[in-house]
Amino acid sequence: MAEGGDRTEQTTPARPLDPIDRDILRILQTDGRASIRSVAERVHVSRANAYARINRLIDDGVIRGFSARVNHERAGQGASAYITLKIVQNTWRTVREQLQALPGAAHIALVSGDFDVLLLVHTPDNRTLRELVLTRLQSIPEVLSTHTLLVFEETDLDPGPGPGTPPDVEPLQ
Repeated sequence: MAEGGDRTEQTTPARPLDPIDRDILRILQTDGRASIRSVAERVHVSRANAYARINRLIDDGVIRGFSARVNHERAGQGASAYITLKIVQNTWRTVREQLQALPGAAHIALVSGDFDVLLLVHTPDNRTLRELVLTRLQSIPEVLSTHTLLVFEETDLDPGPGPGTPPDVEPLQ
């Protein structure tokens, strides 16, 4: 399932998660390919219970999808940058749609502070990054200004066991 594949509307109130649900989420964040059997054994429930819980988490929109963590440099995307954008007030939805269509856009966030939007992009090289910023981004009418922060090195953090996680619920290696 692709990231962002919500099955429910966001207006539905979220059901509270119990410790078993949180343990299941931690396991799947560490290894999205973990089998139902493995998850069930690690959280000490039946396979049917684990299956039902995972499906409920998907149906409730808690789990938005399953994806691979990519080494962007090895995948031919050697240049990465965080780009801050100031945009015209009340144009977030329009700008978001245009940013989603950009090649290499990996994460988009509406934020508070000195700028309005934080955009993470991965491109093959600095020339492509330059083209993306100077031609594509700055030609969006609602974008007032941009500021580019080059990424020299990045590390994805594993969710790891959280507070209150039983010692026998360890991340898969």
